[in-house]
Amino acid sequence: MNEFTPWSALAGGALIGLAASVLLLANGRVAGISGMIGGLIAPVHGEVRWRMAFLAGLMGAGALLALFMPGQVGSSPRALPLVAVAGLLVGVGTRLGNGCTSGHGVCGLSRRSPRSLAATLTFMTTGALTVLAVRLLGGAS
Repeated sequence: MNEFTPWSALAGGALIGLAASVLLLANGRVAGISGMIGGLIAPVHGEVRWRMAFLAGLMGAGALLALFMPGQVGSSPRALPLVAVAGLLVGVGTRLGNGCTSGHGVCGLSRRSPRSLAATLTFMTTGALTVLAVRLLGGAS
């Protein structure tokens, strides 16, 4: 975060919006990453290809960034097992909430979905309270 510029954030947000819009216009699908992964764990005929292509694009873009601009890719200040447990809890939460931040926050809000507004407000509030609790308990600086 030491090298943050509003322009890189704007460009990243525009690319996310563009990718979500292209997927919706081309396939009629919402770019919810947890739903995409869930659809690969329990595949439906005719649904695997586009899911794999979208996820490969996400991972490929990250790999290219790490290759050509390694200074822009941060590392986790936490141990891998803790990060894995946190990721698993996020995955369980997205299934319970019927969607993730990308599905609700990016795609749902742009479609003016009341359910997505409630979900996004819940995600953001819970995240902020979690950071506050961890910092108050001395778990992070």
